[in-house]
This record gives sequence, structure tokens and C-alpha cells, in this order.
Amino acid sequence: MTSHLHGGAPGSDGVPIDLVDKDGLEEWLEGQPEATRRWVRASGFAARAHTRCLVPDARHELGSVLVGVAAPVDSKDPLDPWCCADLPAALPARRFRIRTGLEAGDAERIAVGWGLGAYRFDRYQGKKQERERAVLCTDPGTALRAGRQIEAIALVRDLINTPAGDLLPGDLFEAARSLADRFGAECSSITGDELVANGYPAIHAVGRASTDPPRLIDLRWGDSSAPRVTLAGKGVCFDTGGLDLKPASGMRLMKKDMGGAAHVLGLARLVMSSELPVRLRVLIPAVENAVAGNAYRPGDVLATRAGITVEVDNTDAEGRIVLCDALTEAASEEPEALIDFATLTGAARIALGPDVPALFSNDDELAGGLARHAEEVRDPLWRLPLHRPYDDLLKSRVADTANAASSPQGGAITAALFLRRFVPDTVPWAHFDLMAWNARARPGRPIGGEAMAFRATWAWLEECYRG
Repeated sequence: MTSHLHGGAPGSDGVPIDLVDKDGLEEWLEGQPEATRRWVRASGFAARAHTRCLVPDARHELGSVLVGVAAPVDSKDPLDPWCCADLPAALPARRFRIRTGLEAGDAERIAVGWGLGAYRFDRYQGKKQERERAVLCTDPGTALRAGRQIEAIALVRDLINTPAGDLLPGDLFEAARSLADRFGAECSSITGDELVANGYPAIHAVGRASTDPPRLIDLRWGDSSAPRVTLAGKGVCFDTGGLDLKPASGMRLMKKDMGGAAHVLGLARLVMSSELPVRLRVLIPAVENAVAGNAYRPGDVLATRAGITVEVDNTDAEGRIVLCDALTEAASEEPEALIDFATLTGAARIALGPDVPALFSNDDELAGGLARHAEEVRDPLWRLPLHRPYDDLLKSRVADTANAASSPQGGAITAALFLRRFVPDTVPWAHFDLMAWNARARPGRPIGGEAMAFRATWAWLEECYRG
């Protein structure tokens, strides 16, 4: 998608946009001509968040745009990055610029929100209504940085929104390989029975019932001497629940169960396009959790790459099974940071709702940095504990562990504790349990696939590795 941003020399290019909050509206009006004051008051504009007023100039043409924001522009709190996200579709196809003085970070985040406000997933719509949209003018550096984020988040959304019929494990590999080719990365795949031969039996067990064989996708980029950062993403391209079959209502959105894979590919795109000085590795266990005569069963005992045996309590708890092999391999290189993204549990959504990913981590510094940036860029997350006493809920009478707990309570925590078994304490690790989907439309965030904790993670990576 195009970013709908224009980077040029600072100046008067574009119709000005003024950001005002309800307490600052009267002060703004005092500095305006009498005709402007009368117009704004007659329009009923009260500077509520996500409201706007188009103000004419002396020639009765569009002179400026007033946009209401929730918090004062000069407060210490960061501006809502979505405050202008509905403008690309609402304003005429002209150039605009924000006249209000902004901190560099706020300007970049608002530019990202503007660009994502123009996002549409129309791949399957035969008659596309193409029309020009409003463009935000900003300085070249802001336009470049924001444009990279917009393109990366659009990739995440596109992948999640694509139906499983067009995005099974082989298709996901092609998406990763295309990304690697574009940025000079290496990308390989261990496929089908090769997974067993190469020591990834858990990934194979979950995906073997599909007509599209399971894979471990492995992307590498960057100088081998640079700090190692590894991303792992759950790539369940469709989840029937396996033999513990989901009901129709639970299966309807399961094209999004590869949302973790989409997140790490989007972050990889951003890392590579921004030339972040790291040695990046991306691991995606890509499977379809299908039903067939060779599907894995409740009660089966699975081998794993780590040598830990797993009793299958529920075939619908498949994401943690495929991730355990990927995390074992990821940790073997002892990266400075290992971050995984997964649409893992309904329990996390019950605890935090659809908009707030759950964060688990074995490293307080890593978790604290991610949480601090989440607040700064307004990309919410919430840390939940790796409460060790709940390990008892994963006991198995016949194997080293079970894949699901004996109690439905604390399900997000027990899932994270299961994954922790496969990551040594010496490797700083963060695990995101997220929805990856907007169930309701808001400015810049249409119903459909969504990147969550993405901007926070990127901000943390930039701080750590660009300084």
C-alpha cells in the first residue's frame, strides 16, 4: 500500500491542520479572525477527540482543518497516534500539513496513524473503487520512518486477512522467501518428513494431517558479528482444533491463527528496511491443524526437539506444541533477545480483552523496556506472571509434561509456563499472547487483522540496537 505521506522541505506546503483539545479551543479561537470564530462556533465544534471542523478561508475555499484531541498537545502525555487516522478518508484529495508544533516522536506516530487510516484489504473485491486520498506532508525523515512502519504493519494485516485457502504453510513460506529476496536475506524451509529427520517431531505431529505439509521456515539477515535477535511466530495457518474439533463459531476466524507468524515477518521487514544493526533470525513453525486419519490424537505422547515428552491433553492446544520445537532451536544460538508472538489462548483474551496482548518474560529488563515503550507509543500490553506453582497443573502421569493444564483457570499463564520449559533462563525471552484481530472498527484500525505490541517492540529494538 502507499503510505499517503509526502516528505519535503518544511514550509507552507499543504492545508494546515491544527490539533486542539477542549480546554485549549478558546485560546486558539482568540488568535483567529472574527469570521473564523463565528464559523467554528456555529459548527458546534467542541474539540472532542476524533472530531473535526473544516474552516474556510477568505476566498471561501478550504483554509484549515481543526482536529480535536483527547489530551493537551503540550502535556507530557504522548498524543493519541490515531487522532488523525480518520482524515485520509474524510478529507478531500489534497495535501495537508500539521501546523501544531509537535515533538518528533509524536509527529512520527501521527504520520503512522494517518497512513494506516488509508489501509484497505481489497484483494478479493472485483470492482475496486480507486480514488485519490488526502496526503500528509511532513519532513523527509519522518515520512521515511513512518512509511517503513506503515508498510510493515500493512504486511501483517494483509497476511492475517488472507484466507487459509490462499495462505497455507507453503504459501506462508513463499511470502517469507519473497521478503528475504527483497532485502538480501537467506530463507529456507524444512518440510514434511524432513522435520522428523532433522529433529522437529512436534511440528511434524501437529501438521502431518494436512494436504499441505508442515514446515519450519527459517530466515536469516544481517552481519554475523552483530548482536543476535531472534523472533519466533506461531504459524498455524488454519486451526480446526484437530480431533478436539472446534465448533463452527470457534473456527470462523481461524485463518488468523498464523497472526504470530505475520507479526515476526512484519518486524523482519521493518528491521531489514531500516538496516537495524543486528543479526536477525526468524523462525516460523507453519502448519495446518487439520483432521484426517493420521492426525495426532488426545492421549498421544509426542517427542520434541528438546527431548521433553509431551502428552496431548487437547489437540486444540497445538500452538504451544509447534512453538516448543522452534523455541528450542532459537535458544540454541543464545541470542541477546528472543521474542515470540502467538495467538495462543482464549484465556488471555478473557483476562485482558481483545486489544491488550499479554506479555510474559523471564527477564525484567526486557519486559520493562517493552512496557515502557508500549506506553510511550500507545501500543498497549500488560505483563502477566510466570507463576511457577502453576507448573503442577501441567503434570502428566505418562510423559514429562502435558500440553494443556488440568484446570481451565490461569490458562494464559500455564501456556506460557509450558513454553518456558523450552527456553533456558540464560536467554532473555519475551512471549506475547495476542488476538491479532480488530473485532470493531476504530480510526486507523478497521475490522480484521491487526499488528499488536508491534510498534512497542520496534521502539524497543531501535532503542537497544540503534541507541
